[in-house]
Amino acid sequence: MIERKSSSELEIMRDNANILGSILDKIVDMVEPGVTTLELDKYAEDLISDAGGSPAFKNYRGYPSSLCTSINEEIVHGIPSDRQVVKGDILSLDIGIERKGFFADFATTIPVGEVNGQAEDLIQVTNDALTVGLSQVNVGNRIGDVSHAIGSFVKDKSFYVVREFVGHGIGRDMHEDPQIPNYGDPGTGDRIQEGMVLCIEPMVKLDDESTVVLDDGWTAVPAGRELSAHFEGMVAATNSGPDVLVRGGS
Repeated sequence: MIERKSSSELEIMRDNANILGSILDKIVDMVEPGVTTLELDKYAEDLISDAGGSPAFKNYRGYPSSLCTSINEEIVHGIPSDRQVVKGDILSLDIGIERKGFFADFATTIPVGEVNGQAEDLIQVTNDALTVGLSQVNVGNRIGDVSHAIGSFVKDKSFYVVREFVGHGIGRDMHEDPQIPNYGDPGTGDRIQEGMVLCIEPMVKLDDESTVVLDDGWTAVPAGRELSAHFEGMVAATNSGPDVLVRGGS
């Protein structure tokens, strides 16, 4: 069932999104060669607590951390550890908060120092794919319009979307209906209505290999272990157009 948010509920979600955006900005500022993903995770948890919220990811279906830190070929759900990031890595950061009974959730991918041109292109295409997807969250459109816009854009750039993971609705639960794949046919799926809040999250890779999950039960990678990137934004559907509450990249 798709939940439509009232104006008062949307304001809480907007506040949560703004708080989460400020938190992730601080975490990004901490990223430099030598920092461990566990240090980033602890900082994230402290900032979420200081903001009066709870980490949305920690203990969710058994996930052990407050932050997802996915490096290079890791698509999503990388578990923070003592691993240090190094110059030339690309790092995806996915973060969520629960506050006042509502969730916020978004992600970005950043270079660690200077990266090669292929990695730069991957990050840019994934960021642009998010912009394209967000622009389709118009009242009267269908979910398939969002999915098709993302998938066709990425294909035109000679990259590949991840098919095994999807975007989603968000509100009182972190994952609500509808599911939002990053590929599909226009004019299909649920109709977008005023008050829907969606997480659009393109995940893009260099090859068309299937996705596998590592032995930790969480970290997802392409079978060919090629680079991947992930961006996510929260957007409310309004009669005046998409209202982006928070997003990775720009």
